[in-house]
Amino acid sequence: MMMQKELLEILACPRCHGQLEALGSPLQGLCCHACAVVYPVRDGIPVMLLEEALPLHAWHPDANSDTTRTDK
Repeated sequence: MMMQKELLEILACPRCHGQLEALGSPLQGLCCHACAVVYPVRDGIPVMLLEEALPLHAWHPDANSDTTRTDK
């Protein structure tokens, strides 16, 4: 399921309220370049929790949602 462009335009980073960039096709994450984090998308649903944000340098778009975090 693809996220509609209009929905992506109204979502904002929960930390800085900045713009998010869609990562992957199909959508796998939403990146905030200002905070250097990626919010994962699981089953087509963006997980916009600060605790779930991944450092941008640790983001692996091809990994599944259970192994994407490298800081566990």
